[in-house]
Amino acid sequence: MRIVIAGGHGQIALRLEQLLTARGDEVAGIIRKPEQAGDLLASGTEPVVCDLESASLEDVVKHLEGADAAVFAAGAGPGSGAARKDTVDHRSAVLFADAAERAGARRFLIVSSMGASHEPPPDTDPVFAAYLRAKAAADDDIRARDGLDWTVLRPGRLTNEPGTGRVKLAERTGRAEITRDDVAAVLTALLDEPRTAGRTLELINGDAAVADAVAAVAAERG
Repeated sequence: MRIVIAGGHGQIALRLEQLLTARGDEVAGIIRKPEQAGDLLASGTEPVVCDLESASLEDVVKHLEGADAAVFAAGAGPGSGAARKDTVDHRSAVLFADAAERAGARRFLIVSSMGASHEPPPDTDPVFAAYLRAKAAADDDIRARDGLDWTVLRPGRLTNEPGTGRVKLAERTGRAEITRDDVAAVLTALLDEPRTAGRTLELINGDAAVADAVAAVAAERG
């Protein structure tokens, strides 16, 4: 497959790129800064410099032409304010989805966040609340599209511990941690399983092997 990943220099994206190129996929990662290109090239990933906050739809479509799948793994990141949660986590996701539809890249995965399924409690940190609302708005936009075979993945609290290869994947999992390694492994498996399209799934570390967890979710659709 040819797969284009938005947020190509993010911690999950870098892991995902390594997994995909290692198995022979053609991968492009969209990055904002030219100096990030070396980290992508090290895994055999094509770096594409494009700032999704300022790019036009036509610009992004060009980068998605010929792609079989698109993954939105971008985020404003820690230290950014509420305004960038909206412009990156929401509006850039919508732009990327618009471009994927226009380019015919039907398979579309978005990395969301656990907690995006409901309004944040009143005592939530304002910036984190803005982040959750931005993720929820992006999810809602993408889930309303008939032109994409979308899957929304909502991981629990992310850690940099080594991957376990064992997860819990379901519409509701309860809150717990998940390693970034394991998120990347699940994204890889989801790309191969079209029966997970149209699903919003939570992900935490658990007892099932990644392949088995994805297969079980797919089997629910028959």
